[in-house]
Amino acid sequence: MTKPFIGIPGNILRGLNETQGLPITYTPQGFIEGIQTANGVPFVFPISSPEDASYYIDQIDGLLLAGGQDVSPSLSGEEPHLKLQATEPARDAFEMALIKEALAQHKPILAICRGMQLLNVMYGGTLYQDLSDYTDLSVQHLQQTYFSTGSHSVTLDPKSQLGRIFGESYLVNSYHHQAINVLADSFQAVAWSKDNLIEGFESKDTEQSIVAVQWHPELMLKEDTKMQRLFTDFVKKASISY
Repeated sequence: MTKPFIGIPGNILRGLNETQGLPITYTPQGFIEGIQTANGVPFVFPISSPEDASYYIDQIDGLLLAGGQDVSPSLSGEEPHLKLQATEPARDAFEMALIKEALAQHKPILAICRGMQLLNVMYGGTLYQDLSDYTDLSVQHLQQTYFSTGSHSVTLDPKSQLGRIFGESYLVNSYHHQAINVLADSFQAVAWSKDNLIEGFESKDTEQSIVAVQWHPELMLKEDTKMQRLFTDFVKKASISY
């Protein structure tokens, strides 16, 4: 049986202590395990020139956008907030080119945390560069407990793809200081935290599968079987696309 290839754009690790100063291309292991358990083949590729995006997308059946650095505020025409953390403009540019090509080829997209935020910005939405600017903040979104366990609840639209997996309410983990401010018109919000931040959205276009979540399902796989279903549904959609 042919297995679908799932492309995961890699990040760059530059920590002196971890790598003796050598830059390392990587993706978190949870993404690898989630795709493999779903009977897909993970394909991690490095930050590259946006001009090469079509070559990468040609080789894969679905695109998984991982977490990582803050999204560059310049993409929204904004100045950097005082609490903005590290950005990687080359990664932003490459991943946006990958998204554009994946859409042109009608290949499904699963976006996690930063990936969700980048999609929103690319489509004309905006972000809170830091949650200190969110006046209704009342939930801890950068949890202090283990990331393998849920820390706050989300309310979901039961008719959405995410709602069909998780039901009307579910406990998720939380590891972010940026969040959706204005949601791009192309997307429909389908999950919210108790302080009304958008925790998940999906494409309004029924011909294009885009599912995006703010939490980190890849860190909860061993503790929560429903998190695996998110990857399994994504790989099934990718298997239909080839």
